[in-house]
Amino acid sequence: MSDLPLLQRLEHLSAPELRRLLAEHLTRQKLGLYWERDAIAHDQALNADVVLPRLLPEASHTPEGCTQHANLIIEGDNFDALRLLRATHAGKIRVIYIDPPYNTGNKDWVYNDQYVGANDRWRHSQWLEFLYQRLTLARDLLTSDGVILVSINDENRARLELLMDEVFPGRRVGSFVWRSRTGGNDTKGAFFSDNHEHVLVYANGGFRFTGEEKSYSIYKHEEGGRVFYLSDLTKAHDFRERPNTYYPIQDPASGTWYPCNPGRVWAYASKARVKEGQKIRGDTMEDLIEQGQVWFPPDQRVARFDSLDALLAAIDAQDIPFSGSTPLLTRDTPELKQWVGRAIGYGRPRLKKFKDGLKNENAPISSWLTPRAEADTADETLNMPIVGATDEGSRVLKEAMGEKAFPYPKPLSLIKNLLAQATRPGDIVLDFFAGSGTTGQAVLELNAEDGAGHLPRRFILCSSTEATTKEPAKNLCRDVCAERLRRVINGYGGKPGHTLAEGGEFAYLQLDKFDGADVLLDATAQHAATLLSMRNMAVPPVEQAQTAITVIAKQADWLLVLCQDTEAPTLAALRDLHQQNPQARLSVVTPRPKALALWLAEQGIAAHTQALHEVLTLGQGGRRGSRNP
Repeated sequence: MSDLPLLQRLEHLSAPELRRLLAEHLTRQKLGLYWERDAIAHDQALNADVVLPRLLPEASHTPEGCTQHANLIIEGDNFDALRLLRATHAGKIRVIYIDPPYNTGNKDWVYNDQYVGANDRWRHSQWLEFLYQRLTLARDLLTSDGVILVSINDENRARLELLMDEVFPGRRVGSFVWRSRTGGNDTKGAFFSDNHEHVLVYANGGFRFTGEEKSYSIYKHEEGGRVFYLSDLTKAHDFRERPNTYYPIQDPASGTWYPCNPGRVWAYASKARVKEGQKIRGDTMEDLIEQGQVWFPPDQRVARFDSLDALLAAIDAQDIPFSGSTPLLTRDTPELKQWVGRAIGYGRPRLKKFKDGLKNENAPISSWLTPRAEADTADETLNMPIVGATDEGSRVLKEAMGEKAFPYPKPLSLIKNLLAQATRPGDIVLDFFAGSGTTGQAVLELNAEDGAGHLPRRFILCSSTEATTKEPAKNLCRDVCAERLRRVINGYGGKPGHTLAEGGEFAYLQLDKFDGADVLLDATAQHAATLLSMRNMAVPPVEQAQTAITVIAKQADWLLVLCQDTEAPTLAALRDLHQQNPQARLSVVTPRPKALALWLAEQGIAAHTQALHEVLTLGQGGRRGSRNP
């Protein structure tokens, strides 16, 4: 299909082509999100070339003792970076966090090297298409229990959520809400202050947040050396909806009876109400009472009515037990006569929740992120992380850089709390809208808090230069993102830096693009070596491929080798390598795999060969994605 917008092509289309377009329009999906994909200008980042990494040692951060880089900063269009990562990290990323452009109309993002403004007719469709193409690539990077967290403002949340539903069908977890600023103005003329933003959460099966450690301050009661708190014994159904759980209960120790709340029946079934053949999941009320898990109020009023008239008089005088504002006995109470002559308790039984019965030491994380300004009033039982506002992000960045080097960075505490909940030691975190590098700093600080003995989390940050025709020399990735992390690792303003054990290093990569047919001619051995190193999750800090053969990865029983040619000196070096590692099976990448395989077999060397062209192009390709997840 031509890259020209559809409206510019209509007059040149044939009758069959017009009929096909009409049929597509009439049968197009009606439920869900729709944007004018064929009407907007083609995203120039979408292409079919091959993207290869090039290491810049001088821009990398390589402390003493660093022999392999686990952290990556990738400079270039994030569509190209994602294509590269699909070839090297498919199924390996545990957490993706992104803060994409919000499409506010304030020229906050670039499409085809031009800022998109509020008056652009197709800005919403361009924004959706821009994100769709990148999210579909990112989807392939997640582990089987991976998660993606996406920041968005209130104005564009609905559009983005529908887009996420399309890219990640059935994988919506929920969303966090956080307060982006502490003050507020009537910005829309309706005396309405838009102070909150959202973080959308979509995850593969098996993902779980860490949760917050449960507060034990609520365990205020003790019995036989066991501590417990009192919980509700009812559920939100009335006696008409759940007649089988509307029944009286009795304290076996005192003989006191307690009526059921007609508006909130008991949460547990009674053995006396179970029908023949009916199976009960869990304990019955009788089981709980026998096990001592039902608390009966010790100091309460207890009344006995010797006649129905006396009971009715008490009901009319509202001198009967209440639950809140709900009378527990009325003239319409079923089987009212059963209460005549019984000792009736005016308190309410409760369920004992013993601390030693906890199945999980942590409580689920709340979707509400408490503003730092309101931390003193937060309910500790609701497990709400405390985060700062946007001004915190600006302040932290200025402390590191000495200036406001990037507009509206997210607060470090927000990203750090999200990653603390979503990651485990050793996980890889990807941010392909890395901006000023806040995600990288959050990863480093979490590693430092873990302490010795834990595998450090790793980060991959993708950032463009954000150069435009008006600012061709701009390089956000190099001058802000990488420089900030360099300062964070080294330490600044009296703050300690980060050791190598905490992940205090990174490789800086640029992206080179090649025509697929010419990649063997134009790409260098260094491109191939860096690509292979990325696939093996470690990039050496210096340029490789200085000799005819390069060992990319080494284990006791396996060697991955890049072999640039099959000349006699190269073959001799390969033979020497085998003799030095006789127990290791060779996996050799070479431009001539068949010829090399024959030679290796003649030498009696166990090896597997793979074509260099196949390695360079595997997983590549970036044509416009279809809308089939």
